[in-house]
Amino acid sequence: MSASAYIAVGDLLRSRHAVSAVQPLPDSGGGCSTQGGEGKASCGSSGGPQDMPAEIWEKVKNHPCYSEEAHHHYARMHVAVAPACNIQCNYCNRKYDCSNESRPGVVSQKLTPEQAVKKVLAVASEIPQMTVLGIAGPGDSLANPKKTFETFRRLQQEAPDIKLCMSTNGLALPQYVDEICQYNIDHVTITINMVDPEIGARIYPWIFWDHRRVTGVEAARILHEQQMLGLEMLTARGVLTKINSVLIPGINDEHLIEVNREVKKRGAFLHNIMPLISEAEHGTHFGLTGQRGPTAQELKAVQDACSGGANLMRHCRQCRADAVGLLGEDRSDEFTLDKIEQMEVVYDLDRRRSYQEQVEAERQAQHAAKQDALTQAGADAARDIRVLVAVATEGQGRVNQHFGHATEFQIYEVGWSDGEAGRTLGATFVGHRRVDLYCQGGWGEDEQLPSIVNAINDCHAVLVSKIGACPRDELQAAGIEPVDAYAHEFIEKAALQWFADYCARVAAGTCVHAPRGDARIRQGAYTGNAEAAA
Repeated sequence: MSASAYIAVGDLLRSRHAVSAVQPLPDSGGGCSTQGGEGKASCGSSGGPQDMPAEIWEKVKNHPCYSEEAHHHYARMHVAVAPACNIQCNYCNRKYDCSNESRPGVVSQKLTPEQAVKKVLAVASEIPQMTVLGIAGPGDSLANPKKTFETFRRLQQEAPDIKLCMSTNGLALPQYVDEICQYNIDHVTITINMVDPEIGARIYPWIFWDHRRVTGVEAARILHEQQMLGLEMLTARGVLTKINSVLIPGINDEHLIEVNREVKKRGAFLHNIMPLISEAEHGTHFGLTGQRGPTAQELKAVQDACSGGANLMRHCRQCRADAVGLLGEDRSDEFTLDKIEQMEVVYDLDRRRSYQEQVEAERQAQHAAKQDALTQAGADAARDIRVLVAVATEGQGRVNQHFGHATEFQIYEVGWSDGEAGRTLGATFVGHRRVDLYCQGGWGEDEQLPSIVNAINDCHAVLVSKIGACPRDELQAAGIEPVDAYAHEFIEKAALQWFADYCARVAAGTCVHAPRGDARIRQGAYTGNAEAAA
């Protein structure tokens, strides 16, 4: 990674707090192999079958968390069978639940293994593109081993086509690796926020270890050692691992570069760096003490600084522990226990396979459209321009959402980049931005516009299926081009076609390309005043 990348991270983070020096990462592979993290293939969340061994591709091709491409097409669900936890995190409070809230640890109903299996079968019969079942709490899956493994045992028998996953803090992981492999749980997520116990002591007040509560640096040291050992053991057994890390400004932000390096060494398949959720109303320690979360730009800067280390997941939505549906949506209210009792559940494996074949056909059409767009755009796309584009989408990998209906925008970086294959043109997913809903009951809420515009204020364009006159004017005043000319096109094709047109206009002198800086965003320069913003 270049020194300029580190300078960019430091400049961004110093605007809020003092930071320490960091060291460059070695230029090595992306951690694809199940036998260690030194593989050379680029098999991160955006990888395809050409980027990794066939057996790895089979594990990730329809897993929405392990494949960025798959998350447009396939759904997942979590079952809340694990209420107890063996550590305390300063960012966690499992007691609070709101039907409109989406964050880890939140559930509306805790389930027995029997209830969980019944719910899985009901969801799978109604959502045939649901391919993955995970246990992610609301506590820790391995602090509740009997309930966790009983659920997996039953699902192995009754829903053999569904991939099994689990999430854990890693404290108890080494002692359960045999059971994880016994039940064919070949995707495990470990939350690792530090590799330095001094930093860990600021994140974890205590752990429960060896029948006693341990606090401070000692607790963090034990947790760190168990996490590293567990990760190494899973890698040795061929289990794919995803590392979740919560970015906490002023505590572990730049330290996460070291975390990325260390988990890559131990064979992690993906590293998911997530923003701290710290609203005071959630009742967490960090929320009540005023610890802020990172801005979207700070999050991206740290993720970019980890380039060259473990492959990054950038499409995480920090799901509830009872989430159902595509990433970015939650249909759990449709599958409460009382509603399931009224449903006629028929687990039709042939129907599920047939539906998923249709999904794969759509996916191949998306690939073909992208290749066509790359060919057409290559001649016009300027090699010295690289921009961010926001996209409103309801799924299926298409630009298919009205601006006013969006609660998030997916962010793509479009332009030429240097890599192992040389200089290539692409439209690469780099993250998402949650926003307030603009359309309320059929009317646009103009007071929401400044926050929406600021959320995507580092983007040159926003691609939507449709947009009203008022938000169109405000976006243009803020220097963001609203584009509805590619409605219902595949995202990469639309982004590349817009980019080629943009470059052609720049070359013709009909528009001027100007980089969009972070400082203006952090200072909240856009307030909804069109003249001031212009």
